[in-house]
Amino acid sequence: PELSEETPAEMVKMTKSKTFQAYLPNCHRTYSCIHCRAHLANHDELISKASGFQGRAYLFNSVVNVGCGPAEERVLLTGLHAVADIYCENCKTTLGWKYEHAFESSQKYKEGKFIIELAHMIKDNGWE
Repeated sequence: PELSEETPAEMVKMTKSKTFQAYLPNCHRTYSCIHCRAHLANHDELISKASGFQGRAYLFNSVVNVGCGPAEERVLLTGLHAVADIYCENCKTTLGWKYEHAFESSQKYKEGKFIIELAHMIKDNGWE
């Protein structure tokens, strides 16, 4: 067989890269993906408990191990928002969404925040 003359950069694009997970400190209460147990958020980042499409959901300031899809406008219980679906980087399960833009001034505090539905989370580390 003939050797390929591709540059190393082109070869990298063809290989599947391993997803490296961020791990939250064990000393804090955390939330993990119920499907693969990848860490998602620290309890200290919880803003409020809300409703999602599939029932209860939590609003977080920041999350880890989460990818973000394209933003689209949706009418939610609290009005019109531009949101992007978020998914677990490890198992690719859709978890909730990120608020990109709120059209109502009372909802501006949600911009840049993340909703994760309880159906996709499990509590880890230090919950009694």
